[in-house]
Amino acid sequence: MADAPARSATGIPGLDDILGGGFTPHRVYLVEGDPGSGKTTLALQYLLEGRRAGERGLYVTLSETKAELVDVARSHGWSLDGIDLIELVPREDDLEPDNQYAMFQPAEVELGVTTKAVLAEVERVSPARVVIDSLSEIRLLAQSPLRYRRQILALKQYFIGRACTVLLLDDKTSERHDLHLQSIAHGVLSLEHLAPGYGAERRRLRVVKFRGRRFRGGLHDFAITTGGLDVFPRLVAAEHDKPRGDGQIASGIAELDALLGGGVEHGNSVLLVGPAGVGKSSVALAYAHAAAGRGERTAAFVFDERVETLLGRMAGLGINLSPHVASGLVSLQPVDPAELSPGELSHAVRRAVDGADGRPPARLVVLDSLNGYLHAMPEEGFLTAQLHELLTYLGHKGVATFLVLAQHGMVGATQVPVDTTYLADTVVLFRYFEAAGEIRQALSVVKKRAGRHERTIRELRLDGGIRIGDPLTDFQGVLTGNPVFRGEAGTLMRSRDG
Repeated sequence: MADAPARSATGIPGLDDILGGGFTPHRVYLVEGDPGSGKTTLALQYLLEGRRAGERGLYVTLSETKAELVDVARSHGWSLDGIDLIELVPREDDLEPDNQYAMFQPAEVELGVTTKAVLAEVERVSPARVVIDSLSEIRLLAQSPLRYRRQILALKQYFIGRACTVLLLDDKTSERHDLHLQSIAHGVLSLEHLAPGYGAERRRLRVVKFRGRRFRGGLHDFAITTGGLDVFPRLVAAEHDKPRGDGQIASGIAELDALLGGGVEHGNSVLLVGPAGVGKSSVALAYAHAAAGRGERTAAFVFDERVETLLGRMAGLGINLSPHVASGLVSLQPVDPAELSPGELSHAVRRAVDGADGRPPARLVVLDSLNGYLHAMPEEGFLTAQLHELLTYLGHKGVATFLVLAQHGMVGATQVPVDTTYLADTVVLFRYFEAAGEIRQALSVVKKRAGRHERTIRELRLDGGIRIGDPLTDFQGVLTGNPVFRGEAGTLMRSRDG
């Protein structure tokens, strides 16, 4: 026998990445999951990839009909020509009383007949890739766990001798989880189908077992789209350890750059935190506008605002992003947290940074806002862990990241929905404060790991532009929202209309 190839690709790039290239050939694998989790689609993609590589494929169905499988393929735009589909579901005439077994238990006869039919088709087709769908039918026919295990062991030995790579699909309809079956298989792939309280369903997969191969563990989000499974491997920052870029990124606003000690370093993350409407997003997108002027791309993921509204608001500040959006130097991707899984979002960020989306690699990333990102996560602990991986990855890539976080409350005491200040390299605090019968805005850099920065509090105005005033040296208590004025009149900036 010729040496087997190192990997048997699945035809799903994300899954191949998780498996280190694909399945080990000539082995038996278990693909388990609840009904609707995507097992059949995965199996069809595997056989289609085999057809593309010139390998014969056989799909043995014990539950679905050929017509149903063809319909599934057609919904994804696939043709199953060249793939052998064997239907072993009970025939209509099996329901007739004259065709029922009397001297033997029906299961005893039917299991043998079914197994013999499967083996006969394998002998006839001589496939390199085989899918058996599903094991629940064999389990029911076997009746006892011992007989079922022996049957699967016999099938395993048979297929290994035939140099077949086999996927056994199991819909987990047994009363108890079948660990015996997992122990027999060379590898186990588990698919999950989750239904959150609101929004679209979520799907995740996990490699439970893969003998003799390194793989990326943990849960990985995936989606079933037209064209098959789209798997989003869990981001592992340590796999992308590359030298960080040098130098600083300027905003084009001299006072803001001075406040930040000259600008934001490449590879650093900046958290812009403050109440809603205080100017956080505007400041972040000012950096995007300045970067586009230097020919650098920014990828912004917008959770909380329509893209059209955002462009109009920035134009009102004298920052016209539309030409840069048209040129591709600023990409604004709206994100619906009820529809997009966290893994899919991380995958989209990675594609933008790597330039895999057909545009130049992004040098800046804006997440607006973390509140929307939090709503996509089931628990706060998962948010910080995944955000840490994402920021570390972007830091390795030398990408500057701007994170917008809206606090609860407007003036006075405010709270954040989740504390991420320790993850960011730089924290810029925005505040409303009351002065001379008017609501005003202020900002200050309260943390910067890389280099020096101003420790002053400066006034911020958004009226026809983004303006940063002189340090508010004549006020105390600005960050609390109730300042005490201790200087002379004329300290604050005047509006451009005044």
